Amino acid sequence: MRQAIIGAVFWALGPGPEGAALACGADSDCRLGARHYRIALPEAAAPRGAVVYAHGYRGTAAGVMRNTALRRALSEQGLALIALKSLTDDWVIPHAPGHPDATGQEEIAHVRAVVADAARRFGIDERRLVAAGFSSGGMMVWTLACARPGQFAGFIAVAGTFWQGPPETCARPPASLVHIHGTSDPTVPLSGRAIRETWQGDVRAVLTFYSRFGGFEAAGSLERGDLSCTLRRSPAGAILDFCLHPGGHSFRSAYLLFALDRLRAAGRF
Repeated sequence: MRQAIIGAVFWALGPGPEGAALACGADSDCRLGARHYRIALPEAAAPRGAVVYAHGYRGTAAGVMRNTALRRALSEQGLALIALKSLTDDWVIPHAPGHPDATGQEEIAHVRAVVADAARRFGIDERRLVAAGFSSGGMMVWTLACARPGQFAGFIAVAGTFWQGPPETCARPPASLVHIHGTSDPTVPLSGRAIRETWQGDVRAVLTFYSRFGGFEAAGSLERGDLSCTLRRSPAGAILDFCLHPGGHSFRSAYLLFALDRLRAAGRF
């Protein structure tokens, strides 16, 4: 209902193309040039922040919005859900299949444009954003954490990391990141696998790289539900949590909510 009301208000702004461009939400695309995103706002009040979500291979923003459990869980926390759409069937990031010359800059620029547009249209607080993604969307999240760590309060990658392996270095300051993965994942195994002319990165090698890069040190362990986590913390208080579950290639809203709690507990979000 809230989405329908907002859409109606935007249409009422005028009959011209500007008014039409503003009519968007969970059930219709928010156009940005040739690209788009979708957004679901909290039902009860204005958003206190947002999760910017990157879909998996061949996913869509509309498909993300069909995850009603995720939308409801975030709405109950006063958070908007912003669903990105990749440039092609997949994220055009370094070493991705079919994109040997990709730098990721076009995708990164699109995310920046989406954030600015959502802030302007919907009053999203750009200081209270978390980037999250599943599978190849998790690879996009790692790319964002490396390239734009200051744009988000934290990052949540589920079942995806860099293609091939970690880069030589990343932008500073080191990001707060929660990585969640299934120990029996056959699609994106923890050690990676070959995909056409490239291969998936080794999750533990990436975490070792980022721990060293950010000066993260061991900070104990944590068990929550079916998640078993190894915790690291940087001198500046950023967190790097590595959480395993015994399942396969899967995403659960509960995993995302757990990761948000971890970011809040660290004072990052």
